Amino acid sequence: MAAQATHGEDPMAFRLVSSTYDVDEVIDPFVLFRALRRTSPVMAGDILARFGVPSQADFANRGRQVFSVFRHADVAAVLRDDKLWSTDLLADGLGAFLGDMFLSARDGPPHRQLRGLLQACFAPAALRDWNRQLIVPLAEAGYGAALRPRGKMELLADLALSFPIRAIYTILGFPDDPAAAERFADQALLILAGPQVDPEKSKIASARAFQAADELDATVRAIVAKKRRTGAEGIDMMSRLIRAEFEGHRLDDGQIAGAVRMMLPAAAETTTRTLANFMVHMLQNPSIMAQVRDDRSLLPKAIAESMRLEPVAGFLARRAVVDTDIDGVAIPAGAAVSLAIGSANRDEAVFEEPDIFRLDRPLKPAMGFGHGVHMCIGMPVARMELKAAINMLLDLPGLRPDPDHAPPAITGFNFRGPEAVHLVWDVQ
Repeated sequence: MAAQATHGEDPMAFRLVSSTYDVDEVIDPFVLFRALRRTSPVMAGDILARFGVPSQADFANRGRQVFSVFRHADVAAVLRDDKLWSTDLLADGLGAFLGDMFLSARDGPPHRQLRGLLQACFAPAALRDWNRQLIVPLAEAGYGAALRPRGKMELLADLALSFPIRAIYTILGFPDDPAAAERFADQALLILAGPQVDPEKSKIASARAFQAADELDATVRAIVAKKRRTGAEGIDMMSRLIRAEFEGHRLDDGQIAGAVRMMLPAAAETTTRTLANFMVHMLQNPSIMAQVRDDRSLLPKAIAESMRLEPVAGFLARRAVVDTDIDGVAIPAGAAVSLAIGSANRDEAVFEEPDIFRLDRPLKPAMGFGHGVHMCIGMPVARMELKAAINMLLDLPGLRPDPDHAPPAITGFNFRGPEAVHLVWDVQ
C-alpha cells in the first residue's frame, strides 16, 4: 500500500499511553533495579503500584497480593513454567478491552488451540510474501521516496508512529485507505491507555477504550464477512485466518475480529517505541551505527541488543496457581508476581557490562518479546518491520542527529521511549 510520509497517527494518543505508564518524578529505573537485584530480588509489593503506574499484576485493583521479581534467572523461570504460573490475570486489564481472543490471557489447552490457529498464519512462506510484497515496498517507496528529498525529519511523527500500523494494516488485509489506518491506530492506542490507577482517570479512559474496541470490532467484522463471501484467497492475514484450521477447529467472523483487535494495539505501540529506541541507541553510538550501515548482516544483532537494553514493555505478570516460592520467598496461591523484564535484561549475573550497547555480546536469552510458551506470536512480523524501516533510514546519506534540537533521550518507567528524535541527512 502506498503511503505518504506525514504526521501520521495522533501524537496525543501516543503521549496518552506514555503518560499512563510513566511516573511524575524523574527516575532512572535501571539504577533502582540494580539496587533491588542486590537487596530485594523478590520484593513484597508491586514496584509499579508504588510509583502509581498501572500493573498487569492487579489491573482491576482487586487488592491481590503482589511480589516484584528482578533477577534474570527468576523471571525466566516463571515465564517458562505455564503450569505453576497462570496468565489469566491479564484478562483483568487489557483483556477487558481486547476480549476473549486475547491470547496472552489464555493458559493450557485454550491457549494451545488459539495459538495453533493463529500460528498457521505466520508460516515462513507467509512471512516471505508479506516482507517482499508489503513491508519492504511500504518502507522504501511509501516512506523513503517521500522523505529522502526533505533532508530532515522527526522520527516519531514522520515514520515511527505511522509505519508500523500501516504495515500491520496492510498485512491484516484492510482496504487501501490511509485515513482509516490512522483512525485504527488511534483506536488501538486508546485501548492501550484504558487501564488507569486513578479512579477518575479510569472512568474516562475505560469509556474511551471500550468505545474504540467496539468501533474496531464492528469495522473488522464487516471486512471479514466480505472476504469470506468472496473466497478469502488473498495472502493477507484475515484471509489466512478464515482459511486456518487446527485440530479440526476453525475461527468464525467474531473470533477473527477479536484476533485483529488483539494485534493492532501491539502493532501501534511496541514497534513504534522499539524503532525509536533503536535509533536513539544508534545516535548515541555512532561507530556502531557506521558498522551496521556498512554490514547489514549485523542488523538482527543490533536490534536484539537494543531490545535487551530497552524492552518496550518493561514488566509482565503471572499468578501463582498453587503455593510456591521464589528464592525462598513464599508466594501463596492466587498471589501475583510483577516480573521486571527491564531489570532481568540488565542482570550483571548474565550480561557482562549490562548497561553498554555491545554488538559482540554472546547470544543469551533476553525477554523483549517475552519468554516461554507465551512468547509474542507477532515477533517475526515486528522484526521484519523493524529491519525494513531501519534499512531505509540507514540508506539516507550522512544520517545524524539534528543539531538544532536537543539530543534524544529514552525516558519513562514502563513503556519507555523518547518524546522526539530529530534527524538530518545529506540531500543528493
